[in-house]
This record gives sequence, C-alpha cells and structure tokens, in this order.
Amino acid sequence: MNHGISILFRAIPLVMALFCFSYGACVYAAGDDPARLTAGPVIFFLGSICTALYCTASTIIRQIIGTYNEAARYLFPTVAYAFALTTLVCGLFIASTGNAGSYVAGHVVCGLGLITACVATAATASTRFSLIPLNSSATPGTINARGFGRGTVAALIAVPVIMSLAAWVWTAMLFITGTTAAHTVAGSVMAGIACVCTSLVALVASIARQVRGSYGSRERARWSSLVLVMGGAAFLFGLVMIFAHWGGATDFVGFILIGMGLICWSISSKVILLARIWHADYPLARRIPIIPVITALACLFLAAFLFEEALFKPRFFVPARVLTGFGAICFTLYSIVSILETGAGKK
Repeated sequence: MNHGISILFRAIPLVMALFCFSYGACVYAAGDDPARLTAGPVIFFLGSICTALYCTASTIIRQIIGTYNEAARYLFPTVAYAFALTTLVCGLFIASTGNAGSYVAGHVVCGLGLITACVATAATASTRFSLIPLNSSATPGTINARGFGRGTVAALIAVPVIMSLAAWVWTAMLFITGTTAAHTVAGSVMAGIACVCTSLVALVASIARQVRGSYGSRERARWSSLVLVMGGAAFLFGLVMIFAHWGGATDFVGFILIGMGLICWSISSKVILLARIWHADYPLARRIPIIPVITALACLFLAAFLFEEALFKPRFFVPARVLTGFGAICFTLYSIVSILETGAGKK
C-alpha cells in the first residue's frame, strides 16, 4: 500500500462521517415534525460509528506503511471510545426530553453508542495488527509473545459481548414495558442493533486471537457463521415486520431492520477474510471487498424507492433517510476490509 492509497482509505470513513453529521443536522433542522426529529439524530450519530471506523482504519494503515507510533497507539482508541460515550450520553438526553419523536430517537442513538463502543474495541484490538501476517506464517498453534496475553484477549472480547447483551436486554425491556407504536419501533430497531453488536464480537475475537496466535481452525467457521446468522436474523425479522404489519403504522421499521442485516453482512466480509487467509493462501481474497460495496448499493437503492414511497406515505420518511446513513456505514466498511486484505496476508 503506497502513501496515496493509504490517504484514500483513511479519507473514506472521514467523508462518510462528515456526510452523516451534516445530513443528520440538515434533516433535524429542516422542520419540527416527529419524523425529522427522529431521523435527524439517528443519521447524525451514525457519524460516530464512521469516526470509530476511521480510528480503526488509521490504526491498521499506519502499521502497514510504517508510520505507527506510541502516541497513535493510545490516541485512536481513546477518540473512538470518546465518541461512543458521547453518543450514549446524548441518546439518554434525547430520550428524556419528551419531545415528539425523542423516545424512539433517544433509544436508537443509545444503541448506536453501543455499536460505536464495539468498533472502538476493534480499533484497540488492531493496535498490534502487524503481528497477524507474522502469526499466519508461523506454525499453527504458536503463541506470539509480543501479542496480547490471554487476559487481554478475554477483556477485549468481553467489551462487545457486554454491549451485545446490553442491547438484547434493552430490546426485551422495550417490548415488555409497552405496546405502543413507539415501543414497537424502538424495540425492533434495538434488536437490529443487538445483531450488529453481536456480529462485532466475531470481528474483535478474530483480530485479538490472531494477534495472539491462538486463533484455531474451528474458529474459521464459528465466527463467520455467527455474523452471517445475525445478518440473516435481522433481515428475516425485517421481512416479518413488513408483512405482519403491512399497511400499519409500524411496517416501515422492517426496512430499517433489513438495513441492519446488510450492515451485519458487510461486517462478515472482514471476518470471512481473516478466516480465509489464516495459515492459507486464498486467491479470492481481493474479491471479498465487493461484499460491502454490494450492501452499500443495496441500502442506497432501497432508500431511493422509499423516498418515492414517502411522498404518498409519510411514515416512510424515516427509513428512507436512515438507509442512506446505513449506506455510508457499509461503504466505510469497504474501506476497512480493503485495508485488511492488504495488510493481513502472509508476507
């Protein structure tokens, strides 16, 4: 990877973050109807996820091009966790304001904070990413003394596990505590967020265990299957919501869940790539970045149809806007998997 390409791959998540922040602010400021007050904050704080992905990208790229230093080792994870905490706090504040649309927006923004924390942990696990190609070339089962200790690996994996459990419990509480449309929408979206967090468990575990050298052959299918199942679950739940509530006030949430499933499948590209190239040569590794490109286009094409539908049915205003933000997330993940493909192969 030359310097110019490294700048491009770092610019993609920053541009996508800028898009989410600016577009979310624009949607929020353009009116005071509940749809805008719901969609605006959600799109805005999708930028936090893009920022955390930028920190992950910079952590890996700097190691590849030889510009990584001790300051960067602590700076990028700290920035990512700071955005995660800020997003969570802002979500709690939004949910407590009592304004129109604030209940759903606040809970969803809190969920985005949980996702950002998982991505920040991926950035932390990547601080020793340069050891992965070395470990991949070593004898299988060899523990690298320069890698993470067993306790550190467990702690890194524990963070997204805790975030995932929090999201699943949050989902259950939203469904249990009320039966209004707001509870249904917030609970359903939080379920999709829980699927994304669970998918990120697989990514963090794959990176951390490969850095240590303890990644086993059985984990190839285990972590890849977990992400694919989570994506399928979110996608299937979305279809159920669409057809079970067809023509109702909450059928639109199904399209958001489908977008969450597409994000999970974008994450799967990284998990599958790491699994395929571990102690092996995988000729199709350069084709894997196509996956997040396809999911990004799927989000944008689906958003285009929903923009038209929203002209006649205002309830589709929110998913049309939010899916554009999901497209930005998927395109950012394309940058990450391309970096992984460049840096994780055996040298």
